[in-house]
Amino acid sequence: MEFGDLESLREHRAAGGDLRGAVLIGLDLTGPDDEALLRTPLDRAVLLGCRLSSVVTRRAEAAGALLFPEIPELPYRIYRTSLYSPGELFEGFDPAVPLSYSDTPDSRIYVHSKEQGRQPDPVYALAERLHDHAITEALTEKLAEVRGAGAGPPVAVMGGHALTRDSDGYRAAVELGRRLGASDARFTVLTGGGPGAMEAVPLGVRLAAPGCPAVDDVLAELAGAARFGRGGSTVDTEEIGRWLAAGLRVPLPSDGGYPHTIGIPTWFYGHEPPNPFCELHAKYFANSVREDGLLTVATGGVVYTPGSAGTVQEVFQDYTQNHYSSVGPAAPMVFLGKEFWLDEVPAATLVRQLARGREVEKWITVTDDADEAVAVLEDYARTAP
Repeated sequence: MEFGDLESLREHRAAGGDLRGAVLIGLDLTGPDDEALLRTPLDRAVLLGCRLSSVVTRRAEAAGALLFPEIPELPYRIYRTSLYSPGELFEGFDPAVPLSYSDTPDSRIYVHSKEQGRQPDPVYALAERLHDHAITEALTEKLAEVRGAGAGPPVAVMGGHALTRDSDGYRAAVELGRRLGASDARFTVLTGGGPGAMEAVPLGVRLAAPGCPAVDDVLAELAGAARFGRGGSTVDTEEIGRWLAAGLRVPLPSDGGYPHTIGIPTWFYGHEPPNPFCELHAKYFANSVREDGLLTVATGGVVYTPGSAGTVQEVFQDYTQNHYSSVGPAAPMVFLGKEFWLDEVPAATLVRQLARGREVEKWITVTDDADEAVAVLEDYARTAP
């Protein structure tokens, strides 16, 4: 049992439930009425970042509970119970003042993490790990929630961060997103959450909704801030602010009751800001956890658009999971762009060679047709266990 709000805890206790083995997250239990909620067996209970009086603290510890305190002066909550919204990450941003991006939680969290260096203080290192664990829990719960609401399996689209908003590749990624968003399979579409292809796809998914502006009009607006920075790994706060402001001017529909798009970015790449087009972000400190986790939860398959070394690395991480069925049945690997994946960067050729005679072989597709790419995912959604 997990309780992240007082209302559900009160209902549980009013029904006569105890708290053996329960997990309480971020609750303020200092009120006179709230203290009574803990007057029950607490064997193996875990209290994460809860506020307690000194008397209740001693009682909880004596009753067998394990208490994890908040760590003061952090720019983020360790024990989260939900994913980030763009509004939360960009709180305080003024589109008229691009440099105000530096005042947002997203920027301040990155700066704090960077200040820790390669060997952070053990307390801060532990805080980041606990945060990332909470994000994984929240992502798992959200995906289960949307599947229960009738959404299709989560699918991922991988591709390079360097695509500019005025490029043909960006437009192609938007069109791929529109096809995914219009599919009867009702996919939840995952990307790495950053710029380039990672924002073009969720933008397209959301533009597939009725009443949205035309793609040409949106891309014309975005072309005024085509890049998120000046290249390399330097954080250019003013350039990011201009890029973000242009994205926030695009009128997009609300989530309609459940998210269609979830980004999974990382503060490890602080020069790559999270995009404003994903409805939610599962943002991590540890890039390795983020990359492997993204591929693991994309149980409906992955589409690979042209990218650089990071995208190629993800190809083989994904194939390894499919090769050994380590996270479930083999799922589609769709390589979009024949010339790129067969000639320029022949990763698809090697994957096909490795897959010969295995279950995953029939789900490996190389195509130039976005409709065919989506059709493979739809076929898998209908027939896979």
